[in-house]
Amino acid sequence: MKPILLTAVAVTLSACSSPPLISAGADPSDAAIPVPAMRHMSVTAGTINYRPVEPKPWIERNELVAPKKGGE
Repeated sequence: MKPILLTAVAVTLSACSSPPLISAGADPSDAAIPVPAMRHMSVTAGTINYRPVEPKPWIERNELVAPKKGGE
C-alpha cells in the first residue's frame, strides 16, 4: 500500500511544478533581434505557359528523328 501512496504523492507534486523552459535559438518576442530583410517575389515567377498551340508539321518532325541514310 505504501508504494501506491508514494506514487500518488509523487504524481500530485509533479503536477504542481511548472515545465522546464526549453530554449532553442533567439526569443521570438525580443524586438532587438536582427532579422533578414523581406524580399518581394511574384507568386507567378517561374511559371510556364501550357496553353494549347497549333500542331507542328509532322513530316519535318519525323525527319529530325528518323535514321540517317546509309545506316548512320
